[in-house]
Amino acid sequence: MKANLLSSLFLAEAQLGLIIGLCAGIIVALVVGFLLGRWLNKKSTAKKLGEVEVRAKKMIDDAAIECKALKKEAILEAKEQELKLRNEFERETREKKAELNKQEQRLVQKEENLDRKDETLQKKIDALDQQKKDLANKELEIKKTQEKINHQHELMIKELEKVAQLSKEEAKQLLTNEILEETRHDVALQVRNIEQQAKDEATNEAKKIISLAVQRCASDHASEITVSVVPLPSDDMKARIIGREGRNIRALENATGIELIIDDTPEVVILSGFDPVRREIARLSLEKLISYGRIHPARIEETVEKVKKEMDAEIKAAGENAMFEVGIFGLHPEIIKLLGRLKYRTSYGQNVYKHSIEVSRLAGLMAQELGLDVNLAKRAGLLHDIGKAVDHEQEGTHIQLGADLAKKYKENGNVINAIAAHHGDVEPKTIEAVLVAAADAISGARPGARRETGTNYVKRLERLEEIASSFSGVDKSYAIQAGREVRVIVKPDQIDDSQALFLAKDIAKKIEAELEYPGQIKVNVIREFRSVEYAK
Repeated sequence: MKANLLSSLFLAEAQLGLIIGLCAGIIVALVVGFLLGRWLNKKSTAKKLGEVEVRAKKMIDDAAIECKALKKEAILEAKEQELKLRNEFERETREKKAELNKQEQRLVQKEENLDRKDETLQKKIDALDQQKKDLANKELEIKKTQEKINHQHELMIKELEKVAQLSKEEAKQLLTNEILEETRHDVALQVRNIEQQAKDEATNEAKKIISLAVQRCASDHASEITVSVVPLPSDDMKARIIGREGRNIRALENATGIELIIDDTPEVVILSGFDPVRREIARLSLEKLISYGRIHPARIEETVEKVKKEMDAEIKAAGENAMFEVGIFGLHPEIIKLLGRLKYRTSYGQNVYKHSIEVSRLAGLMAQELGLDVNLAKRAGLLHDIGKAVDHEQEGTHIQLGADLAKKYKENGNVINAIAAHHGDVEPKTIEAVLVAAADAISGARPGARRETGTNYVKRLERLEEIASSFSGVDKSYAIQAGREVRVIVKPDQIDDSQALFLAKDIAKKIEAELEYPGQIKVNVIREFRSVEYAK
């Protein structure tokens, strides 16, 4: 506020100095004009000189009067400004003093409130201390009472042990066993009822979906393709195939990688090899050479190379046909070629190419019935056995190889999971993966789809009965329906109804873990109690 007052005074003094300077300038100008007029009019008459002097003097007087008036006015204005600023300063000072007084009053009130709260808090602290002391005394009393109760409890336990002639641990174990047995029986009954209800509902719905899918998909039965057989027009052709000192047969085996078996079988040559594509190349090459009539090493190599090119084109066409047949597009060109190679691959006598198409159709039909992603189910079903196209060339299972191939050629993650999970090696992440596994089982388990040798079939049935008979309480076990069901007859005095339920589950788990089989196996546990008496 003082700074504002000083600045106002300084401004007033500056204005006053400006007015005085202006007056002095006017006077100086008049004097100069007077002297100039005098110099110019030296030769003028004395009368004119007198008039000029009078006018100049008058002007000087008027200027002096005007300067005095301006000075007086400036002084008055400065005093008024000073008075105004002083009044404002005093007013603001009074307001600040009043505000400070109010703040001081509030602080005093707050101090008084804090003092009152401090007193109240101290009283509460004293009350809490007293409560702690009371609780400590009560705790001591409770401990003493608890010690008395424990002592009496020990005495009672000793008396009970003497009366029951059992120790505490023995009585506890006996009671626990009784409770567990009762609980196990009740739980088994409830589980059986719940499972039966769920099975009835799920079985009806699953049968409906699977029956619709199977009815809409018709496939061929298994065909025997263990070796390739080439018919000959006559036995004389065998000598031509062998050639001089065996050079023709060696050239053909070296070019195709397939072993030729020429024995006493009339008018037949057998081709043996693990690679089905090479075996087909050898078969087609041999048939063309037989039709040509002239067989020599150069002609053999030329024919084999020509057939290989034809096979590559045929394999690609077969892969494209499979893709178009199930309505799947956008597959990688290498995947299409691998899919075509499956046309010459068999599994348990079942053609893998046709099996893949069948699984794709079944999975798509079931996905359509359930309202799921049909394209995903078809794609995963078509590629689920793609690893079998290279499993004779690379190490690893067809599941692992198939998943690696799908990753290599940027297939969808759900398709890769379905390929890896269709035999239960990993957990399925989508329902479509479960449908692919179900479709694979249906395609392989349907009548006439696959075959196995009689020796393997008998061994599987014997192993099935052996697993069922390995559990305690089992009297007899029989594998029936070509190994699709095992009936287990238990001893009624060792296995009750509730235990029979758990026994069936345990047998099924052991079969899944230790036995390889197509489709599914039904475990049927039978408990029969007969009471026989003779009337004499």
